[in-house]
Amino acid sequence: MRGRPKTELVLSDHEREQLQSWARRRKTAQALALRSRIILECASGTDNKVVADRLAVTPQTVSKWRNRFVTMRLDGLTDAPRTGTPRTIEDAQVEEVIIRTLESTPKDATHWSTRSMAKEVGMSQSAINRIWRAFGLQPHRQETFKLSTDPQFVEKTRDIVGLYLDPPVKAMVLCVDEKSQIQALDRTQPILPLAPGVPERRTHDYMRHGTTTLFAALDVATGKVIGRLHRRHRSQEFLKFLRTIDANVPADLDVHVIMDNYGTHKTPTVQRWFARHPRFQVHFTPTSASWLNQVERWFATLTEKQIRRGTHRSTQQLEKAIRAYLDLYNADPTPFVWSKTADEILASIKRFCLRTSDSRH
Repeated sequence: MRGRPKTELVLSDHEREQLQSWARRRKTAQALALRSRIILECASGTDNKVVADRLAVTPQTVSKWRNRFVTMRLDGLTDAPRTGTPRTIEDAQVEEVIIRTLESTPKDATHWSTRSMAKEVGMSQSAINRIWRAFGLQPHRQETFKLSTDPQFVEKTRDIVGLYLDPPVKAMVLCVDEKSQIQALDRTQPILPLAPGVPERRTHDYMRHGTTTLFAALDVATGKVIGRLHRRHRSQEFLKFLRTIDANVPADLDVHVIMDNYGTHKTPTVQRWFARHPRFQVHFTPTSASWLNQVERWFATLTEKQIRRGTHRSTQQLEKAIRAYLDLYNADPTPFVWSKTADEILASIKRFCLRTSDSRH
């Protein structure tokens, strides 16, 4: 016989079970699965060359992992730690960057940049960028918020969310508001159209051609919108819109109107109109909580799709475009889906208040 005799390879029940598991399991690394099959074949008494042929590897590979297993058992089948560039940034340095980012500001600015922080702590700009990304820090960004101080915030929130999640029978729930001061704007020079590799371009300055106001009532159940345009938004125009709603809603349905606390909604004339029309029930949103009124979201869609990038050389042209959008939208309306309960909303606001109650600002 030529060559050195092979060391006998005997598996315990535990080892055999573990190797079979690694060889069969789909999520096992393929290298580990192959090594497990090599050992299982060798343990059955098969010659190294035969094992190599069966598994499409070299005899040297079979010999290597057989010897590793005999010496180190299951631990020998895993990869040894690889050498690499030693770590240059310690945990203490990372902590210092995070603390400085959260608790201080540079002398010449309101917030840190990657360059200013790198200069401050003696690191590279890319290192600061990696640390900020890892911990989700974005000092350059700022968002706004406003908490309602309405003493009846809880009651009003429960009332309105209840209408969304469990609307009353034989009634229509309408979210009502007006989008005022919609400007008819035209650019001072022709717009350069979109082209391959080039976005649409327009001048930064514009000419005003008047304003209009859109009164809208969003049907929560169907998503349809009753809309009317008026050049002003006084209580007289709001009363006209209420009459429009009254004419468009079937007479056998009650009407629940959700609206904000704008002055034109609470004038004595409007209050008397509601008193003469008992099927209308008014639900006011809390102050500084317009997000509870679903029609505000519809206004945002209107602005995004029709107004923001539109060019109109007259108020009439603007109003024509808005009416056209209303007709297209109402031909295939989509209601908004309200998912959060009042308790979930109040719990979220409570967590936010607790998080900001000890704010240094």
